[in-house]
Amino acid sequence: MDEQALQGLGPMADSASHARALAYFEQLKQSDEGWKLCAEAVVQGMYESDHIKFFCFQVLENFLKTRYPTAIPSDQQILKQSLLQWLQMQTLSTREEKSFIRNKVAQLYSLLFINDFPHRWLGFFRDLIQLMHTGPSAVDMYLRILIAIDEDVVDRDLLQTQEDAQRSTVLKDSMREHSLTDMVSSWYQILKMYENSNPELTCLCLEVIGAYVSWIDINLIANDRFVSLLLRYLSVDVLRESACDCFHEIISKGMDPVAKTELVESITKVLHESGVIPPSDDDVDFLAKLSKLTNGIGVNLIASWEKLRKTRDSALTAKTLQAIESKLPLLFEFLGHEDDDISLAVTGFAHDYIGVLKQISKPSQEQLRYVENMLCVVIRKFKYEETYNFDSQGEDEIMFIDYRRQMKILFDNLTQLNQALVLQVVHSFITNTLSHWKSVKFTETELAVRLMYMLGEAVPATQGNHFVGDQTRAEIMRDLMRLLVTSRVVEHSHWAVGLQVFETIARYDKFFNCEPQHIPNILMAFLGDRGLRHCHPTIRSRTAYLFSRFIKALKHHLTGFSEDILKRIQDLLVIAPPENGHQLLLTSDDQLFIYEAAGTIISSSSYGPEKKEYLMKNLLAPTIDKFNTMFDKMCMEKDEQKRQKYAEVAAQSIAFASRTSKAFYTQLTMKQSGCEGCFIEALRVFLRALDTPYHHQILHSVVRQYLHRMIICLEESLLPYVPMAVEHLLKKSEARDIHEFIPLINQIASKFKRTIVPFMRSVFMPIVTTIFSVLGQPADELDIQAKQDKDLLKRSYFQFLQTLVANDVSEVISSQDAENFKQVLLTIIQGAVESQDPIVQKTAFAILRKLVDKWAGKDGLPGFRDFIYKYIVPACFMAPLKATFNLSDGQTVLALNEDAAVLKSVLAKEGSQLISFLQQDYFPSLPLGPEPAQAFCRALQEMELKMFRNYSKVFFESARKS
Repeated sequence: MDEQALQGLGPMADSASHARALAYFEQLKQSDEGWKLCAEAVVQGMYESDHIKFFCFQVLENFLKTRYPTAIPSDQQILKQSLLQWLQMQTLSTREEKSFIRNKVAQLYSLLFINDFPHRWLGFFRDLIQLMHTGPSAVDMYLRILIAIDEDVVDRDLLQTQEDAQRSTVLKDSMREHSLTDMVSSWYQILKMYENSNPELTCLCLEVIGAYVSWIDINLIANDRFVSLLLRYLSVDVLRESACDCFHEIISKGMDPVAKTELVESITKVLHESGVIPPSDDDVDFLAKLSKLTNGIGVNLIASWEKLRKTRDSALTAKTLQAIESKLPLLFEFLGHEDDDISLAVTGFAHDYIGVLKQISKPSQEQLRYVENMLCVVIRKFKYEETYNFDSQGEDEIMFIDYRRQMKILFDNLTQLNQALVLQVVHSFITNTLSHWKSVKFTETELAVRLMYMLGEAVPATQGNHFVGDQTRAEIMRDLMRLLVTSRVVEHSHWAVGLQVFETIARYDKFFNCEPQHIPNILMAFLGDRGLRHCHPTIRSRTAYLFSRFIKALKHHLTGFSEDILKRIQDLLVIAPPENGHQLLLTSDDQLFIYEAAGTIISSSSYGPEKKEYLMKNLLAPTIDKFNTMFDKMCMEKDEQKRQKYAEVAAQSIAFASRTSKAFYTQLTMKQSGCEGCFIEALRVFLRALDTPYHHQILHSVVRQYLHRMIICLEESLLPYVPMAVEHLLKKSEARDIHEFIPLINQIASKFKRTIVPFMRSVFMPIVTTIFSVLGQPADELDIQAKQDKDLLKRSYFQFLQTLVANDVSEVISSQDAENFKQVLLTIIQGAVESQDPIVQKTAFAILRKLVDKWAGKDGLPGFRDFIYKYIVPACFMAPLKATFNLSDGQTVLALNEDAAVLKSVLAKEGSQLISFLQQDYFPSLPLGPEPAQAFCRALQEMELKMFRNYSKVFFESARKS
């Protein structure tokens, strides 16, 4: 062994030593004698270091996995004897190996078992069992080996292939025939021998029994001698959790439903008789195991009930249902336990029982009481503990939120099962709580408001409106919302309650269409110190969003309050200068929602266009002024840090104006409101940012965003400003800039279509040239981000071409001079054939299809017919015949579908001439026999597109194999 290389395995080794050790590891794995060196090292105990031992066992593991099955018998025997010798040494050693070493050796024995049992080593288990008498170390290894075998051979979650499953079946059958009786006897002996002296071994043995019981004869374990032991262990502190898990595995065994019911009932009976259930202990770890066991009892009984129900044996089905329902008191006890882990463990039983009741057309009164009991437990478990830290969520808080999600699933299912009952119970709870919210704990109040909020998802609405339709439901919902808004619970001192009230108000905004008289009080709550001016930043931030939602939803009810609201939010619209350090109530992201709300209030107000224009100017003027001030300061500032701050505030100013425009959906609404001029004036100013000497990425991004909005709101009025904007956006551009610019030019082409053709003709080649100039710039091979940016830019280029051809402005391309026109067409061919991005290929073929539809045929574009036969048709075969064209990938198959559609389009235009070209000119150049070629031509001519696409995939799969 290379002693110096082995030094690199320790935790203190430097990177060079570690690299040398790894290289030596690979060398030993590949060497014919490397595994023997390692076997000798571990058998003779040559090294004390655990890292070197583990290293040696890994080399042996590699040999077992790769070369052992085909090794000569003498080498197989050497390895087998080495492992047995190591095991015998452990039984004599006074120093126990580390757990990770023992687990690794157990894995090696498992691999030996898979390779040698039963044909080369029929006595595998017998030999291991015989070693048990030497002491605890041998027993420990025996049990670890059994667990490793279970993981490698039996565990269904780890069986990846059909071959694995077949191998598992053969091995299990052999074990049943030759070894199981001895193995089960050994387990019993281990339990009896070590139950008092070695709890770790006893628990490990119980784990083995639990793992194997799923596939061995249940009578080997579910008998008096084992069950009596397990019951006794349930009263031994160090054994009872393992015994509980073992019982769970026993009742979870797959069986005939009648036998399963009898097994579960018999075990439940002895658990009752021994006083294990119902629990009288307060050890949460043990209770969690008992809860899991109870869940297993319920889930398995319900699975039996489901199977028996299909047999139409009503007597057995009823008996099983009775057995299920006798366990419900236990379910409710665990579900309602104060420890959430204990509660969570029985949610499967609860969920499945709800599923049972959904299948019963007329539940009995007793079953309805069960539903109500479960509902009350679930509601109670939704409540926050008083120790919950709302300001700084740690692990406990996150776990509770996850737990609540599970309870919500039960709540929603209970509502689906019996909506009337849930509404009745929730109505009673909310009414009682909110009527006295000042005198109850905040956790109760928060729960009442949250339940109101949750009804919105649990109870189906009529076209999204909970306050119309079913009269009973609508009255209850109106009653609850009326109580929520009139109880003034929004004034609660705990901010979590107030925030939940605002969430609920925003969810049920349609209530205020029914009772608009409550709107003024809600507005005051939003605008006051319980909402946007709350002392807690979390509630201010979230309320900004909810306020915007509320305003947009109820804008037609706010006409009487427009100016008052605008005055009250004036201070929230102030754009913070970077230099004074004054902290505003809202962040710039939160202010976006306030600007949007302000724009909505103005546009939907009852004022005439002149007043609306006046109000909008007042709203936008500070954004324009702030932009001008900050932009000028940025240009003059020498300090880079300050310069960036100025750029960011200037960008915020544009973003606020852009967000304000979301109040308008079309040019018509903006014109009708008289606000068109305000946004055009702002546009003229903001376009200054395109000529920025600094931070062009920050500023160009927000100008692009503003232009996107103006395309929607200004339409043709924007056109005079487009040339200058595009010219500047193309300057000093990097891959990401152009990638983000293309959607803007695509939106312009889609919106204005033929109106914009002259302009698009003039900018088309500059855009294309800029794209390919950026793509051609050298980049560091290790710069992953730069590569991703270029890949996205390639996609953007083809999306740009696709937008032009899809919007019937393909003459933008064809009107370029002949050389540029041909080069652009060749880039499309290159994208279809050479690109390894299937999305690019799909887009390229989609473009070619459109061009064929537009330019091919008798009256088509001159010269395009030659291009079809020289480039397009060959591309349809060259691309899918490439090895990189992965026909098992979904995106690539979509590209192939477009490929097939191109050929169909060419056929529609060229007819028999295409078939002649394929048969006489093109197919002879491919390694393709005459029969497949003729079959392809027939399919192309006779099949519908959908069928031809399927045929095309099969054809190319076959062609690539030949």
